[in-house]
Amino acid sequence: MKKIDTSMKRKATARQHKAEVMIAGEQLRLRLHDSKLIKDRRYHLRTYPNCFVAQELTDWLIGHKEAPDRATAVRLMQHLMEHDILHQVCDKCSVFRDAKLLYRFRKDDGTFPFNSEVKVFIRGQRLYEQLILGRSTILQVREELGVAYQRSFPGCQMIDWLLQNSEAESRRQGLELCRALLEHGIIQHVSLKHHFFDSALLYQFCINFRRRRRLAELLAESEGDAAGGEGGAERAGPRPPENFTDSPFILRKNLPQGNSNFLSVQPNKEMRVMSSVRRGSWPAQQNTPDAYLPPVPLCSTSLAKCNPKSVLRRRVSWQELLSPGAPFIKRVLTVVGDAVGWGIVVRGPSPCYIQAVDPGGPAAAAGVKVRQFVCQVNGVCVLHLHYRTVTNLIMSGPRTVVLEMMEPLD
Repeated sequence: MKKIDTSMKRKATARQHKAEVMIAGEQLRLRLHDSKLIKDRRYHLRTYPNCFVAQELTDWLIGHKEAPDRATAVRLMQHLMEHDILHQVCDKCSVFRDAKLLYRFRKDDGTFPFNSEVKVFIRGQRLYEQLILGRSTILQVREELGVAYQRSFPGCQMIDWLLQNSEAESRRQGLELCRALLEHGIIQHVSLKHHFFDSALLYQFCINFRRRRRLAELLAESEGDAAGGEGGAERAGPRPPENFTDSPFILRKNLPQGNSNFLSVQPNKEMRVMSSVRRGSWPAQQNTPDAYLPPVPLCSTSLAKCNPKSVLRRRVSWQELLSPGAPFIKRVLTVVGDAVGWGIVVRGPSPCYIQAVDPGGPAAAAGVKVRQFVCQVNGVCVLHLHYRTVTNLIMSGPRTVVLEMMEPLD
């Protein structure tokens, strides 16, 4: 069967990010209507319906913990403007300014660009809601190559469902719809290998349309992609160095007041010191109301850089992990993040592995150990993904993370 090429994966990732921005923008629009921040406003003897004042919105974002400061709030709104979510009422300026200027959501004035890409997104969202609410849903736990996937569906069953619910007139039309959903980053093959086929191959929805988005999360993801180039699970260029510090699980060293050292196995002479940062980042608290914490240092002491050296005794491929009789034992662990993260360091191209565990953190309490390989994150197979992609998956998910691990027997 034809596999997905790298360029298609990159396009799907970009479209998926745009879909996430659209959802976040719509959630923000509804919240602003509920807060009465969007209303008819009069300016220079003319009434502008369904508008908001940029300065008032900036105050609202800071007050509702969506942004730590005004500069970040302006960048968030500029990100929405660049994705055609909102605009200045007169369209005289394409830059969001923190001033007494009127802006409006394009959905409120009928100027939102309903192109083919947006139509596919809306169609995918409607199908997702119908499948989630349906009594006899096809989204179930299924296995492929010995790995279980939550809310997955075979391609042939999806086409059957589309025909039964009058969403497609023929199998060919259903196949074309599903392929469009995959190309736009709404669904994907569970192991990111294949395009959509009318077969028993398993697929999943990439987007949880019901999860509440934090705007800063999308902005950080966008800026990370811009800084890191075309990175991801199938990186075309050389993979990033193992001592990258963009993980939400930061290695700690020499913390005062009785804090335990956060080391992989033992102190390493090759560790280099950098300025202190938090072990976790604010996405870990996204499901907790009013839990935004600015990224202030834990203390004035220094911090060890992540992963100066791999703790693995030998390299292991994902094929070896899945092979029958391999010397590994599978464990399913539930980690509930605390106020500063989950307390682990994930590294490796594929498969990812646990480089370090904070002895006093949530991961250690749940049974996570060094040298374990990460197979699934909340039911999503990550064996073929780079650690940066796995990191983003954990950070953008709920505070409670279900990890399926493979642990060496020796």
